[in-house]
Amino acid sequence: MRFDSIKTATNRKNKFSAKHKVSFTELYKSNVFDDSAMRDFLSKEAYESVSAAISNGKTINRKMAEHVAAGMKRWALSKGASHYTHWFQPLTGATAEKHDSFYEPDNGKAVEKFSANALVQQEPDASSLPNGGLRNTFEARGYTAWDPSSPAFIHENTTGKTLCIPTVFVSYNGEALDYKAPLLKSVNLVDKAATDICKYFLKKVTSCTASLGIEQEYFLVDEAMFNARPDLVMCGRTLVGHAPAKGQQMDDHYFGSIPDRVFNYMYEVEIEAAKLGIPLKTRHNEVAPGQYECAPMFEDVNLAVDHNQLLMDLMDQIAHKHHFRVLFHEKPFAQINGSGKHNNWSLITNTGVNLLSPGTDPNSNMLFLTIFINTIKALQDNADIIRASIASASNDHRLGANEAPPAIISAFIGSKLTEVLEAFMNDGTADNTGDKKSINIDKIPEILRDNTDRNRTSPFAFTGNKFELRAVGSSTNSAQPMTALNAAVANQLIAFKKNVDAAIASGIDQKSAIIAELKSALKSSQNILFEGNNYSDEWAAEAEKRGLSNIKNTPEALKAYISKQAEETFVNNGIFTNEELHARYEVMLEDYAKKIQIEGRVLGELVYSHILPPAIDYLTSLANNVKSLKDAGLKAGAAQSELIEAVSKHIDAAKQKTDQMIEARKKANAMDSTEEMAVSYHYDIKESFEDIRYHTDKLEQLVDDKNWQLPKYRELLFIR
Repeated sequence: MRFDSIKTATNRKNKFSAKHKVSFTELYKSNVFDDSAMRDFLSKEAYESVSAAISNGKTINRKMAEHVAAGMKRWALSKGASHYTHWFQPLTGATAEKHDSFYEPDNGKAVEKFSANALVQQEPDASSLPNGGLRNTFEARGYTAWDPSSPAFIHENTTGKTLCIPTVFVSYNGEALDYKAPLLKSVNLVDKAATDICKYFLKKVTSCTASLGIEQEYFLVDEAMFNARPDLVMCGRTLVGHAPAKGQQMDDHYFGSIPDRVFNYMYEVEIEAAKLGIPLKTRHNEVAPGQYECAPMFEDVNLAVDHNQLLMDLMDQIAHKHHFRVLFHEKPFAQINGSGKHNNWSLITNTGVNLLSPGTDPNSNMLFLTIFINTIKALQDNADIIRASIASASNDHRLGANEAPPAIISAFIGSKLTEVLEAFMNDGTADNTGDKKSINIDKIPEILRDNTDRNRTSPFAFTGNKFELRAVGSSTNSAQPMTALNAAVANQLIAFKKNVDAAIASGIDQKSAIIAELKSALKSSQNILFEGNNYSDEWAAEAEKRGLSNIKNTPEALKAYISKQAEETFVNNGIFTNEELHARYEVMLEDYAKKIQIEGRVLGELVYSHILPPAIDYLTSLANNVKSLKDAGLKAGAAQSELIEAVSKHIDAAKQKTDQMIEARKKANAMDSTEEMAVSYHYDIKESFEDIRYHTDKLEQLVDDKNWQLPKYRELLFIR
């Protein structure tokens, strides 16, 4: 299959699939039931009801929902849709949908029907999707419920169109079984908490929106070579494979010219994304060969998460059309950069003020300093929860490697704001002249320099008017870390306001009360601030002295979800119940164990079916050659003997270590609890993968190239 796949990949016809003279402005939201479509297809009363639900969270009654359903049906049919579905995000990490047709038999004829009941609520199986013990197999009932704040859209396939209605997914008893329901609760919580703080400074503010921009990194591999790699097919990453002579060390792929075939793929993704209202802005080559990135404009956090999940589905669907496979795994290839999903987060008022924008003089922007310092304090108190929110079997490979932030959660704020905060603590004023600096080069327009440089090694970096959570993995549903961040910040703002109000009630003036509380919060948050190289061994040692956690594996990281801090941040604020937190802990542990289990099975199959047979064949040919020389009265050279010894040694070691791994896997499967199983899979099984890989990769180097069955890294990464 290897040589067939190479031949197929190199003979691909580079067909331009997009229509010429595409107008993105005309395509934008053409498949979205947005404000414009609602105005055209809904009555005035129905339109105002949905608008009130989106803007103010007001409930849409069933009578009005009937009118909305009728208008939505007319719109969907005008777009050529034949079916509808509730589109939701269960704890699998992927999206889910069950399609129903609009038409129903009626007196011997077929008529198109879509009622309020079908719009507002449906019933998927709550026991067959991950639930962490909240539901038994015989307790199958669960509900999806319409989320009006995320507009319905038309999903186009090659043979049909479907109306997709974004929904939450809850159990029969109301427990959240998805990512959206807790996210929406956290959005409401941080909205109220931030708005209450704004009232100290801006009386006209009535709401605050958590804003998010999600940068998406990914790899593209030709589908023929993908199909020839069982590990890519089953695990999304290569479990074996020797690094090529050239990887990313020349730095020539990053921001390089985009290959035509890849460009055509990107362009079609952008066209289809525009139809769905996904505001993609940026495309470029990433650092590693075969790696790319796209990034959107900022949106409301709930919509941004929905759009990112939809974008991943879209990218996967379109990749098939271009004979690619898109890899979202955080570390699909060893020894080159993995992929992340940088989450750029901020808070915006209904009056258009970015609460994390320092303004021309952050010294005098007390509202900015209040939100900024409280966000840092929230990170300090909830660092382990943030770490848990980005934990996964795949992200463990990436965190701490020299292309991603380490597992130590810290914040970078830059030299200028460091000066501002130091001056604030000492009742002084930082120098503001740096704002006007520029870089001048003859014949080149003046380059205005930012107040501070960026730090790409930091997990939580301030980048001018937002915080960038860089530690999120490329395959992660961003709802999980954003729920954690929203809840953490909201919890801190609530505590801050409570203390300030108590001080005011005791007779202290408002400004003095705010400043005193900010100084207290900042003083207790110094350990989380770090301006240097997060990759360095020195930082790991320094972080340990500061008492910061350095949790390098998922089973340990997930314990934060059942901690006292999680109860304070999530349970006390109504984001999760204790039962829901424990259920998520179970779901994520089980997900971890199953993924390592699958990798172990695939690795065993690769060793026995794809690696040892050609290695043994090659060893046999070497031995036969030595025998032939001996029969001819000639003596084999030392090189042949050394090669035979090396191949034989690595064959024996690969088999022995694989057998040990398989036995360890059997013991892990017999563990009494999910927690014990996950821990065993990490320490007893996953950590043995590299030992096995060492010997299989040595065999790849030694065995005759024409005998090797699996596409090599140089082919996977450089043929496109």
